[in-house]
Amino acid sequence: MSAKAEYRTLEASLSRLLGRYAARTDTSAVQFALASPGRGWRWEWYAPGAIRQYFIASATKLYVTALVMQLRAEGLLGLDDPAAQYLDSSVMSGIHVLRGIDYGDRITVRELLSHTSGIADYFEQRRKNGPTQIGKALRGDFAWTFDDVLQITKEELSPRFAPSTPGKAFYSDTNYQLLGRVIEKVIGLNYEEALQQRLLGPLGLVDTYPFTAATVGRYDSVARMLYGREPVRIPLVMASVRADGGIVSTAVDGITFLEALMGGRLFPAEYLGEMQKRWNAIFPPLEYGVGIMRFALPRYYTLFKEVPPMIGHSGASGAVLYYVPALDLYVSGTVNQLKNRSLPYNLMTRLVMACQDAW
Repeated sequence: MSAKAEYRTLEASLSRLLGRYAARTDTSAVQFALASPGRGWRWEWYAPGAIRQYFIASATKLYVTALVMQLRAEGLLGLDDPAAQYLDSSVMSGIHVLRGIDYGDRITVRELLSHTSGIADYFEQRRKNGPTQIGKALRGDFAWTFDDVLQITKEELSPRFAPSTPGKAFYSDTNYQLLGRVIEKVIGLNYEEALQQRLLGPLGLVDTYPFTAATVGRYDSVARMLYGREPVRIPLVMASVRADGGIVSTAVDGITFLEALMGGRLFPAEYLGEMQKRWNAIFPPLEYGVGIMRFALPRYYTLFKEVPPMIGHSGASGAVLYYVPALDLYVSGTVNQLKNRSLPYNLMTRLVMACQDAW
């Protein structure tokens, strides 16, 4: 079989698989782009009528990581510097008080990036006397500020462990809210301006932008998200999450960004090795390094067929953005589903396995 015929067979198989997922009542605007640069293969698929811009949610964190690593390369910050070195004293004071000890001024940039700070998660952690922030949001759209994040974290939640406790990580959106503020303080631009000037503009990501209070009017131009089978309308929420999950992008732009990151074009390539040196479990089989996520399936999940690890990031909106080093394969896309968190991983795994079988 010729290479072109082989790819046509693979693409037909991928199309059938994606079509089945797009036909489900708990997905919306399903779309994926796949690329294997070494093979010269790029392919994309969209559900009929799909709006091609979507919320990537926490995959935003990978862009924040890239910004932090750029600042590190320029000598403007160090990963082992206390975050308090760059923030107003009121920000870190009291944000992590455990057994009477305030660790706020000791927490480092590295600990924020790797979710080893132990800081509480303002977004999905249940409060002492109330629901989670996302739980409130799903009952009715509302906005919040960085100061609100600090208030919730300090007054209504408890930290999980002392910073850098061996073997422990706790996924906290508060960490990346803090990193967004560190970026702003270091370079004197707001986070959205930094994102545009340092990443989106240079990479030509014209269909990618940070969703903010100034762009809430564009909400209906972004693919609809579902919670189960119910549409979700939360423009104020999406304008509030900022550095922990507020980017709108496309499947193709996602691959362009991830290729640049993995190719060492955004910051020194040696940083990538450091980012992946130690993995801590967060939501098995998801693990976290320094600003990057790994999806590594045990073989019993796939009928004992080995599926290689994938590195990148995903988001609660049903978005995935991963690279599979063993296959030189990039996968970017979404199912736009907030409730069934396993759905995009199941689909991504099947897409990767189809490519693995074809190659």
